Formats: sequence, C-alpha cells, structure tokens
Amino acid sequence: MVKPVIVRNLHGQVVQELGRLIVGGEIAPGENLPREELLAEHMKVSRTALREAMKVLSAKGLIESRQKTGTRVRDTIHWNQLDADVLAWRCASMPTDDFVEKLAEMREIIEPAAAAAAARRRDPEQLARIEAAYAAMAAANDREEWSVADLAFHEAVLHATHNELMISLFSVVETALGSYLELSARKASDFKYSLPHHKKVLDAIRRRQPEVAREAMQKTVADSRSNIRRHAKRRVAAKA
Repeated sequence: MVKPVIVRNLHGQVVQELGRLIVGGEIAPGENLPREELLAEHMKVSRTALREAMKVLSAKGLIESRQKTGTRVRDTIHWNQLDADVLAWRCASMPTDDFVEKLAEMREIIEPAAAAAAARRRDPEQLARIEAAYAAMAAANDREEWSVADLAFHEAVLHATHNELMISLFSVVETALGSYLELSARKASDFKYSLPHHKKVLDAIRRRQPEVAREAMQKTVADSRSNIRRHAKRRVAAKA
C-alpha cells in the first residue's frame, strides 16, 4: 500500500506520500501505521526522516502517537482542513460530493461579501486586474485556460477588498478553489456558460455598486453549485 519514496533522507517526500494515503482514505481514521522501523524500511528512508515527517503530519492533525498503541490516524474532525497540503491532498484524491458541497458553501459565504467590498474599495490598478482576468476568460480556447483565468478573476476580486484576512484566506484555499472551478467548467456543456455572470460582477465593481456586486457574485456562485449538483444527480441516475 505504501510506495517507496524516491528521494532518500527527505522527510518532505514522506509527508507527501503518507499524507496522500491518509487523506485519500487508503489509511483510514483509527487505523494504526506500521511500527517505525518497518515503515522506514518499507519506504526506504531513514528513521530520522520518518520521525520528522511524523511531526509534520501530527501538526496537521492527521495522526497522533501514543506510547502503548503506536501511531494512528485521527478522525477527520481533528484534521487541519485549511492546511494547504491537506486541501491539495483532498482535491487530488477525487473529492467527494460532500467535500464539493462544503467548498460551495464556503464560497457562498465569502465571495459575495468580497465582491461588495471590492466595489467599495477597489483602486484603478485592482480594477485593471479584474478586467484583465475577465478578458482572459473571454479569450480562453479550452477548459484549462478558462480555469486559470477564472481563478485569477476571483483572486483579483479578493485582492480588491483591501482586506488582508480575505487575501490570506485565498492563499490557503487557492488549490481547493481552483479544483472546484475546474470541476464546474468540466461539468458544463459550454465551459464559458458563466461568462455573463462574471461580466455583471465586473460591471458592478467598476461602477462601485456594492449590493449589485454582491448579488451578481451570489448568482455566479449559486449557478456553479447548481451545475455541479445537476451533473452529480445525472451520474447517480446513470448508475441506478
């Protein structure tokens, strides 16, 4: 189950390998990891590197070590869900419908408020960034180009809030949001289907209309969520 680490004596490689296995569900909550000497031998790393990796995984809330019972995976409620690595591992392991719903809920709480704040506080340079991201979305030739530009649009809106907490939050959830936007585009028959919604957000921010911007972003996020839900239902129906 555990693949050997290619680069020896590098605890970061061990962190990535074990983190992916834990978050991906291959090592389930409550399950014990192999003893230190066995795990180090199997992964072909030193015990020192393994111990360093265990400290990192413990700090992320994924594992806990006890003298008599050894090291076991903690329940997901204890995981640091906003840790950049944990988010990346969740997104890389084909996120569940439940996780996608939680991402959508997070967007509905944060992004409309961010759009309203951007409409109130944006400066000319920040508006230009939002406009450039929108232009890149309009010019996108495929889903990959669209997803990159879409993420840049939402990042530019958050930066225009002049709220360092919102900006910091974006840096934390960037991987998850990028995966969500890519999933939304992949599920749509026309990946540019949401371009008019983004145009309304842009126009409201340009005109300094906070409540219009809030409503436009709310519709943008809700439409993306509905698109993903619709295709999830079709997938379930196809399996029935």
